[in-house]
Amino acid sequence: MANLDDFMKKHYKLEESINFDNYMKSLGVGLVTRKIANAVSPVLDLSKEGDEYVITQKSTFKNMIIKFKPGVEFEQETPDGRTVKSIITVEGNKLHEVQNDGSGKDIVIDRVFTDSEVKMTMHHGDVSATRIYKLET
Repeated sequence: MANLDDFMKKHYKLEESINFDNYMKSLGVGLVTRKIANAVSPVLDLSKEGDEYVITQKSTFKNMIIKFKPGVEFEQETPDGRTVKSIITVEGNKLHEVQNDGSGKDIVIDRVFTDSEVKMTMHHGDVSATRIYKLET
């Protein structure tokens, strides 16, 4: 089974987005922010600093850095400006994230790393979205 360390410091660019606008609507993201978020192709990478993992997502719209220790709750600001409490666990080549924004519906995000891509699936209530990031060469 692949290990997350195999995918450190590689760059993955967004190639495909499925149902992302409906997902953002379910979170209450406004129209202007949704339009911008749907128009950009962020680059995602993963690194490690000591015992903390770092997910970096850069785009012309907004850069996001998530630093976390596996299994330890932390507070983060989402790209659309919400503050959530998150726990991210490492399961082989997958990062499993559960966000709680106080709405009563958890947001679940899975990022699965492979040699050629990162498949990110997001769930909020009964709405799901998938984003595929391809390895930049």
